[in-house]
Amino acid sequence: VQLQASGGGLVQAGDSLRLSCAASKRLFSNNGLGWFRQAPGKEREFVAGISWRGDRTYYADSVKARATISRDNPKNMLYLQINTLKPEDTAVYYCAAARSPIPSRQASNYNYWGKGTQVTVSS
Repeated sequence: VQLQASGGGLVQAGDSLRLSCAASKRLFSNNGLGWFRQAPGKEREFVAGISWRGDRTYYADSVKARATISRDNPKNMLYLQINTLKPEDTAVYYCAAARSPIPSRQASNYNYWGKGTQVTVSS
C-alpha cells in the first residue's frame, strides 16, 4: 500500500497550488482520504477529507473558503487545490487513507500515510 504526494513548492502569497497524491488501487476501493499538514514546531493538523465515493468533503476552517479536495477513483488519484495561499499555509502536506469510507479529522483514524510534500508560501 503506497501513497505519494507531489506538487509542493515555493510560491508567493496569493498564488494557487494543486497538490496531487497517487495511491495504491486498494485504497480507492472503500477508503476515505485526507490531507494533513505539519508546520515546523507544530502538530500535524487536518486540512481536508473526502469520502470514498467523493460525495462528501470536509475542510478545516483555516482553508474552507480557499481549498477544494477531489479524487479520481479510476486513476487512483487524490487532489488538493488551495487558492489565495498565505504564509501560514507553509507546511509539509501529507495525504492519508482513513480506516473507514468516511474520513476523519483525527490523524489517529488514518492508517496509511504518504511522504509529504513541502509547501512554502513567501509574503
